[in-house]
Amino acid sequence: MTDRALAVVRAGALTTVQDQGRPGHAHLGVPRSGALDGPTAALANRLVGNRPEAAVLETTLNGCAVRPRSTVTVAVVGAPCPVAVDGRPVAWGAPVRVPAGALLDVGAAVSGVRSYLAVSGGITVEPVLGSRSTDLLSGLGPPPLTDGSVLPLGTPRQAHARVELAPQPAPPAELVLRVVLGPRDDWFTPEAVRAFTSHAYRVSSASNRIGLRTEGPALPRALAGELPSEGMVLGAVQVPPDGRPVVFLADHPTTGGYPVIAVVRGADLPAAAQAVPGTPVRFVAVRGR
Repeated sequence: MTDRALAVVRAGALTTVQDQGRPGHAHLGVPRSGALDGPTAALANRLVGNRPEAAVLETTLNGCAVRPRSTVTVAVVGAPCPVAVDGRPVAWGAPVRVPAGALLDVGAAVSGVRSYLAVSGGITVEPVLGSRSTDLLSGLGPPPLTDGSVLPLGTPRQAHARVELAPQPAPPAELVLRVVLGPRDDWFTPEAVRAFTSHAYRVSSASNRIGLRTEGPALPRALAGELPSEGMVLGAVQVPPDGRPVVFLADHPTTGGYPVIAVVRGADLPAAAQAVPGTPVRFVAVRGR
């Protein structure tokens, strides 16, 4: 039994293994997946000396607790939360040494939704189609963490960063999503398109890794028919029959039959990972991606 491993003591509401995902397989019906807040996951890896593509743990709302079998360096970033080693508070947003057998507890998010835990050497579960990411829609990759599960770790490649606190953006008080209209904005009335880019929406509690659902004014269609299924991309804003926009995130389906009114710029999507239910959402129309 290797000593380069993490034992899961408390899995939390939803903790998954994530890396940069498995792009390039949409033609096989395989979503991209990967960390919802990619820049933050990459920051966590830099802090512990990992490559950007190393797998980390993505927690949801109430964190997790793990016990390493060997001494490791960890970093917790993303949603601000208390972090403790054997009950002693330690730094959030900076490298922390955790002795073998000590309990690392990542607490509940004070603000935001998702925290990222990087461990020196990275999580080295078996890759599937080139990625170690958990995909909640297709079921590819490792299952979400459960109490008592054990995760293998790789060998550290270099020393951790020398910082006291790594700067990172706060969770959004208002989520502003720049969108390029189309390809199916002509399926909606002109009034609906104006409402989409001028009225305030809010993040729904039904949001998940597949899509950010919204609450707000319904968008009436100009066309009443049904579309044949067509390809979907990360950031597509699909409008289901209830008329409320859904922003597709990392685990989104690769095809869909509801019209896409717009596509969110990729640079704006990481903030969606940290938008708590009730956060105001504004869609702002721009030209080009």
